[in-house]
Amino acid sequence: MRQLDRARLGLLATITLTFVTGIVDAVGYLGLDRVFTGNMTGNIVILGMGVAGADDLPVLGPAVALAGFTAGAFAAGLALRGRPAAGWDTRITVLLGIGALTLVAITAAVVFAGDSPAATGQVIIATAVAAVMGQQAMVARALAVKDMTTVVVTSTLASLAGETWPGGVRGALCNRRLVAILAIFLGAVAGAVLLRLHIAVPIGLAAVLTCFVVVAGHLRLHRGSAQIGDAAKSDVGGRAVL
Repeated sequence: MRQLDRARLGLLATITLTFVTGIVDAVGYLGLDRVFTGNMTGNIVILGMGVAGADDLPVLGPAVALAGFTAGAFAAGLALRGRPAAGWDTRITVLLGIGALTLVAITAAVVFAGDSPAATGQVIIATAVAAVMGQQAMVARALAVKDMTTVVVTSTLASLAGETWPGGVRGALCNRRLVAILAIFLGAVAGAVLLRLHIAVPIGLAAVLTCFVVVAGHLRLHRGSAQIGDAAKSDVGGRAVL
């Protein structure tokens, strides 16, 4: 039962991070000159069309967002290299904690910047958020929660339509693949709605949710915490026998 609870919490954590991706992508596209901060496929397509001069699409924003995402993923990959097993450990806490603090700092910065950041500010914000998303993507891979990548929906949708649905009705309407797609969709809805208030509001929500995942994950999913809990139970059981 305890292992099942940990599995459910791990799934909830990655669903929350997927929701965060939807939020920041909505902010990026609608508030930061049509730049995706989590969906790099979209950035590559926009960049390609922008290079071709189509519809005055941006080039700099998507390019630096791609660079930021790549840098974040690379740094996280170095930090996570050599881990003994999948699951939550101190490195996960530190990486997600850095991401959460970065989102908090961005929120504070845009509060003081006014209603609409200047073009240079938009590029800086998009790059910083993209770096957090790249880091988050590597954390999701390290946690290894099945079908939950937090940033990629295309492959998830393909798996849902091509693997889950052909298998029959059972589990086809309620499964983690569908939940992942809905999470990023609802995150985008929330981001678009909250952006009408102020750009700081959706980014602040993303920061709060990431902080929640960091705290809950470290306290409940950390492998060291589980080992301490098991040791404590064994000790209590041993004293009872004595």
